[in-house]
Amino acid sequence: MGGNFKLVFVLVVAMAVLLEGSRVLGLCNMSDEGLAFCKPAVAKATPDKPNPEKPTPECCKALEGADLKCLCGYKNSFLLPSLGIDPALAMALPAKCNLTPPADC
Repeated sequence: MGGNFKLVFVLVVAMAVLLEGSRVLGLCNMSDEGLAFCKPAVAKATPDKPNPEKPTPECCKALEGADLKCLCGYKNSFLLPSLGIDPALAMALPAKCNLTPPADC
């Protein structure tokens, strides 16, 4: 039984390390914090919030350092809507932050 406990413990620690590392990496060179700053500007409309918010300066600053071509790769992904993100709003975000999106996006 001691061997099984050690194996489970090692697996749990390894998963925790991997999850923590993924938080630091974020998505397409945007940290989790940067993504959170931008979420209100790209959230799908709801009955109590039919219009998106303008991107904050913090969102635009996070977006400046992002890999826009990488982010563009998510425009047709099922991932965005499943996270409550409107893909059209997400694709319009660089222009709202006065950034030039990739030509083929």
